[in-house]
Amino acid sequence: MNFDVIPSGVYPELIYPPYKSTLKRGPTRPLLRIHADQPVQDNVIASPRILLPNDMDLTAHGHGAPLGEKIVVTGRVVDEGGKPVRNSLLEVWQCNSAGRYWHKKDQHDAPLDPNFYGIGKMMTDDDGRYRFVTIKPGPYPWGNHEKAWRPAHIHFSLFGNVYAQRLVTQMYFPSDPLFDYDPIFQSIPDLAARQRLISRYSLEHTDSDKMLGYEFDIVLRGRDATPMGI
Repeated sequence: MNFDVIPSGVYPELIYPPYKSTLKRGPTRPLLRIHADQPVQDNVIASPRILLPNDMDLTAHGHGAPLGEKIVVTGRVVDEGGKPVRNSLLEVWQCNSAGRYWHKKDQHDAPLDPNFYGIGKMMTDDDGRYRFVTIKPGPYPWGNHEKAWRPAHIHFSLFGNVYAQRLVTQMYFPSDPLFDYDPIFQSIPDLAARQRLISRYSLEHTDSDKMLGYEFDIVLRGRDATPMGI
């Protein structure tokens, strides 16, 4: 990504004191620009062949239906001019409806769901669109302070033409009361940029009486760029 075409305030502060761990891991010296002799291109290119049958349905990984509100999430990945980013690999991961990840380091007092692992992957189509089915994640405590809870969110990882090109971001849900108290969300200086991390309810993509639809577009560059690095 060319960071020269990203307006200031779109990306999170590398050191943001309310987000306590950034004080220990954030860089304290000026960043260096690396001039490569040639673009990274000698790598494995993502292919639809890596997708498994249920990768785009996170509710179909167990022996039964997972607990929680079933939803569908869709959107387009585009550049600053609205041109679709085709055949791009997206990975998603999230906690379950009780706010717990399927990971040994997550030991907070919430139940694991044996039918929900919270991981999936997909490719964008010729219009840059992706789509997956999942369970709406719950909020969870994360230890930044005594009453620190993360708003419900889904993590996104986007790959470019090769695996060496990777961006990460998070998608949130409308009207979450925890936004004002979450230093990760608030570490993005620009208010309009923060709003671009919030999905919107979609009647068009709601599937009858089965699941609500949410739309989340990802813009890679320009003044409407989606914040990355969170």
